[in-house]
Amino acid sequence: MNTRLDYIQQKIVDYNTALERIKVWRKESDKVVFTNGCFDILHAGHVSYLSMSADLGNRLIVALNTDDSIKRQGKGQDRPVNNEEARAMVLASIAYVDLVVLFNEDTPIEIINYIQPDILVKGSDYDANEKNEHAKTYIVGSKEVRSLGGEIITIPLLKGYSTTSIIEKIKS
Repeated sequence: MNTRLDYIQQKIVDYNTALERIKVWRKESDKVVFTNGCFDILHAGHVSYLSMSADLGNRLIVALNTDDSIKRQGKGQDRPVNNEEARAMVLASIAYVDLVVLFNEDTPIEIINYIQPDILVKGSDYDANEKNEHAKTYIVGSKEVRSLGGEIITIPLLKGYSTTSIIEKIKS
């Protein structure tokens, strides 16, 4: 008997399993939406962002930074607060998240090239029209997704929510 926990855990997959599921979805003409991030302490801003992302297509794939990938970003020795297994499970428990795939690289370019999403989504702190790959607002993978006929969409961030501010509030 499959439990709800089994269902959640089956949504956390490696690259190859993700690609197999995407092939099935594409045969059904499903539009694949992709986003990525750390999602360290899940908050209302994340939920809003992910729900708006899911609304853009039929399937939402979330690429999740591994613990090592986050540490290389220089967010501090105390980050991530939650380990990658815990973060993946929390994301996978969201009904409208179809797959969670961990990536260990500094950017998600490898997995974006592998998955080839129909829609690449980032928050509005990025610029969908930025072409300079060295600009802070450049969306990694945007050039590649566009070259395959895909869309790049930015979603408004819910003001007042960030993992960093939650951590600071807890510490004070």
